[in-house]
Amino acid sequence: MSRLINKVAVITGGNSGIGFGIAQEFKNEGAVGAIVGRNQETLNSAAALLGENFIGLNADVTNLSDLDRVFATTAEKFGKIDVIVVNAGGAVTGAAFGSVADIGEEVYDKTMDLNLKSVYFTVHKALPYMNDGGSIILIGSNAAHRAYSSFTLYGAAKAAVIHFAKGFSNDLLARRIRANVISPGTTDTPVFGKFVPAEQLEAVKKSYADAMPIGRIGQPSDIGKTAVFLASDDSSFMLGAELLVDGGMTYLSHTK
Repeated sequence: MSRLINKVAVITGGNSGIGFGIAQEFKNEGAVGAIVGRNQETLNSAAALLGENFIGLNADVTNLSDLDRVFATTAEKFGKIDVIVVNAGGAVTGAAFGSVADIGEEVYDKTMDLNLKSVYFTVHKALPYMNDGGSIILIGSNAAHRAYSSFTLYGAAKAAVIHFAKGFSNDLLARRIRANVISPGTTDTPVFGKFVPAEQLEAVKKSYADAMPIGRIGQPSDIGKTAVFLASDDSSFMLGAELLVDGGMTYLSHTK
C-alpha cells in the first residue's frame, strides 16, 4: 500500500464526502499534503482523522487569492506538489437546482463559478508549485452525459470539466503533467442530508440503489481508489481520459 509514497497532494473539498474519501485512500498509499474546505469544523475533524501527514486549509476555491495561499502553504510545508485533485464543487449554497425556465443570471454565475471557473483557476494557480511529471485529477459527473431533471447547469459545467482534462493535458505536454477526470454517479455523501429530510434518507438512498445496474450507490472509497490509480505511476500512459465510476448508470441503466 505505497503507490503514493513521498507524493505531495492537494485535495480541494477534501473535508467531507468524495474529497475526504480520496484523501483517506491517498493517506493509505503513503501520500502527504493538504485538504481544502470552507467548513472549519469538518476541516478540523477530517485533518485529525488523516493524521500528521495532512494539513487542513480553510479556503474558498472561487477566491483566487485563497488558491494562491493554499498552494504556497502546501509547498512551503511539504515541498513541490505532485498531485492536484480538483474536487470542490456541487450545489451552490442557497441556490436551487432548476430548469432553464427557472434559473436566472445570479444562480447561473454562482454555479459556473463553483463548478467550472474554480476548476480552471485551481489548476492555473497550482502549476507554479507542481513538479513536472505530476498528475491533475478533475472530478466530473455522469450528469455530463445524462439530462437529469433540473441539472442542466451542473451537467453543462461538468461536461466542460471533462474537456478541461483533454485541454490541460495538451497544454502541459512539455512538463509531462497529465490531467484526467473521474466522473462519479450517485455517491453516499453528506450532500443527501442537505436535500432530503432525515426520516426519508434511507428510503431515498434505496431508491437510487434500486435504479443502479450494480444494485448499490457509490461510496467515497470507490472514487478514492480510482483517484489513487490516476495519481500513481500506474496510469502514466493516460492523458485526457475520463473514468466513469457510476455503477453502470451511464452505459447500462437501460438493462435494469
